[in-house]
Amino acid sequence: MSAGLWLIGLGPGNLDHMSKKAIDVARACSERFLEGYTAILPPYQEDRLEDFVGKWERIMRPLVEDPEKLLKLAKEEPVALLIVGDPMQATTHVDLEARCDELDIDFNIIPGITATALAVSLSGLQSYRFGRQVTIPYSYGDYLPSSPLEMIYRNYDNNLHTLVLLDLDPTGMGVEKPTPMSPHDAFTILQKMEKKMVEGGKKISQPVKNLDGVLLTDISLDSQKIIAGNLSEISEYNDGWIHCLIIPSKMNQNEIDAFERRKIV
Repeated sequence: MSAGLWLIGLGPGNLDHMSKKAIDVARACSERFLEGYTAILPPYQEDRLEDFVGKWERIMRPLVEDPEKLLKLAKEEPVALLIVGDPMQATTHVDLEARCDELDIDFNIIPGITATALAVSLSGLQSYRFGRQVTIPYSYGDYLPSSPLEMIYRNYDNNLHTLVLLDLDPTGMGVEKPTPMSPHDAFTILQKMEKKMVEGGKKISQPVKNLDGVLLTDISLDSQKIIAGNLSEISEYNDGWIHCLIIPSKMNQNEIDAFERRKIV
């Protein structure tokens, strides 16, 4: 292949969901880098990656946000940046397109299935009824924003469901290998946000402990599990590698039936 930067989607976490084109293009590139901080592969899937695409090297936040090395290589040869999910879901990757355009470097995208899209489908809730998605961050020292919970309540009050992603990086630096947040930690952090809102005089739709939720664990993997119930209940289910939540607003009858089928027995 000619020189350029190829952003290649690996799919939701199970490499068996990679497209044939993604595999073929990755194999044909001269250099392969796995972007390891916006999303991650489970360790045993990482162990399989070389069999799918060839030898690769991990690249973390500093070398993606300041991609001089990456772009210098891409100017001379085909370079693959391997990304879990779909490449253009992160603003960092959108910035890479702009940088390639400035330097006249060929820029290409091979899309991948996203865990976020699968989460909506697997929840049994209707996709058109979702509002803006949010991420629950780890607290950094004494700093913990309440804006994620405020957005959940805003969606809730507008009768919209919320897809809630859980932070991967306790340090906030994007340098060390990520540590996925557990459901229990997510629930505890939401309660801290609630307390901060109440102390600041902000309205809450209802206490966090009373919210319903759908917990989706290890989407696309053999260990995939989907359970529904009260947030305080499902937060006790911490088995698995990586999790996300859906907090529904008022559900129609079809959604209620789907929720009940997933409910903790």
